[in-house]
Amino acid sequence: MKNIVFVLILVLVSCKPAQTLPDPLEAGWEGKKVCEVLSETKQQRILKCTFPPNVGHQKHYHKPHFGYTLAGSTFQITDSKGTRNVPVTTGVNWSNDQLSEHEVLNVGDSTAVFLIVEPK
Repeated sequence: MKNIVFVLILVLVSCKPAQTLPDPLEAGWEGKKVCEVLSETKQQRILKCTFPPNVGHQKHYHKPHFGYTLAGSTFQITDSKGTRNVPVTTGVNWSNDQLSEHEVLNVGDSTAVFLIVEPK
């Protein structure tokens, strides 16, 4: 019985849940914030995140959310699927209904701007 309890404690301690990572607002790049709160209510939070060329977003987690691209660019995205470059077009929207985590870097030549809407 002691061995089972020890193994369970070891597993729990060694697991790194996404919540130990910063959320999009807390995460920044090289010590500087990239997101700002545009609106926050009891129901939702709306962030505006701005990425000039060669600026990214340190590894962070997202709760389920909706996103909209105000200005696009090309991003290097690193997540559980690996690292890849993805062109992100102005006007594109997406939604994610699960907890996710990633790190991004604007490898394009234009400033990208996103709106992130997070239900609470």
